[in-house]
Amino acid sequence: MRTRVPLLFSGFQDYEAHRPALESKKMKLKSFLLRYYPPGIMLEYEKSGELKTKSIDLLDLGPSTDVSALVEEIQQAEPLITASRTEQVKLLIQRLQEKLGQHSNHTFYLFKVLRAHILPLTNVALNKSGSCFITGSYDRTCKLWDTASGEELNTLEGHRNVVYAVAFNNPYGDKIATGSFDKTCKLWSVETGQCYHTFRGHRAEIVCLSFNPQSTLVATGSMDTTAKLWNIQNGEEVLTLTGHSAEIVSLSFNTSGDRIMTGSFDHTVIVWDAGTGRKVHTLIGHCAEISSALFNWDCSLILTGSMDKTCMLWDATNGKCMATLTGHEDEILDSCFDYTGKLIATASADGTARIFSAATRKCIAKLEGHEGDISKISFNPQGNRLLTGSSDKTARIWDAQTGQCLQVLEGHTDEIFSCAFNYKGNIVITGSKDNTCRIWR
Repeated sequence: MRTRVPLLFSGFQDYEAHRPALESKKMKLKSFLLRYYPPGIMLEYEKSGELKTKSIDLLDLGPSTDVSALVEEIQQAEPLITASRTEQVKLLIQRLQEKLGQHSNHTFYLFKVLRAHILPLTNVALNKSGSCFITGSYDRTCKLWDTASGEELNTLEGHRNVVYAVAFNNPYGDKIATGSFDKTCKLWSVETGQCYHTFRGHRAEIVCLSFNPQSTLVATGSMDTTAKLWNIQNGEEVLTLTGHSAEIVSLSFNTSGDRIMTGSFDHTVIVWDAGTGRKVHTLIGHCAEISSALFNWDCSLILTGSMDKTCMLWDATNGKCMATLTGHEDEILDSCFDYTGKLIATASADGTARIFSAATRKCIAKLEGHEGDISKISFNPQGNRLLTGSSDKTARIWDAQTGQCLQVLEGHTDEIFSCAFNYKGNIVITGSKDNTCRIWR
């Protein structure tokens, strides 16, 4: 029997290559899945009838890595990957390796201005392949767009207030979640625009949301100080996470989906067991509101950003603070890891961004040039470029090693609220308070 496997890697059309490989009485390897490059390969398998996932990190993969030697090393450590799968794994890693070297000197040009909404945009998000993206707006709608043409594919209507948080259920990309100031979250079909469920239960605005990696749950964070987990299939509430004393403004799952993290205006971050709702760690150390909180790829580290002008690095296994990253002169508005977890980037209201080494915790580059707050920052998938969005109406592309500004993306007439790279790192989407969205190629 064939196993339906989502298409996770751009250009991987060969479903046959993903068919079940390893069968035994207790365990069946269902598929090889590839997550974001460069971190690694994700395995899905059944054990005693239960679907499980396991990640194999490729954090040190580079353009000159000996792929055959790396595959041997993986096979020694991972019995699920048998000799019969060697060529398949080698092919995946080689394609991954090729991607790492692409688009390193790409110069972006304005492809299209989308008069997206009648009121300012709040957030933009791309699906896994980057073939389409969504925009949320103060006009109470979410719109779905085709990236290649810039054409509107659908308008998701039904919320009674601002659509603030938007997300695809990546890597699958067949569903969209929208969180609104009307206190509800809605689940939609990408293909038809149909609303599957409206999740009701929060007592205040929903400002952040996330799907778990398995796409079985959507989590919502609210100004009512709680987060909730919802069942995608039946639309029912699964858990309420109660413990913060102020608004929850940041929320993310770890790679395996068994932990969820919430950041709050109460100055703390809580790591929860996503299955039971039990508190695993409470990260106490910041002395002002939290602005961002996220795991690195292998979930060994947690990065938190705060209005106290610092970021903190935490050991995810024990919840201990490992380092405080200082240097900014104003609030940290956003922060991120690169996909290997080796670099950390921070964006501040002081108009600068900084790049830190996760290993030494030292600042290795300062990104100067913006003339206003930097509210968004992200690495491209290859990890050699950074994208920033600012209240000075521009987005900028930076060299992640030197901190040099490579390009200024100009044209918006008001502040940029949201910006993102696509899967390949050769397209940028920017969303602005000027009611428009721009596609840069």
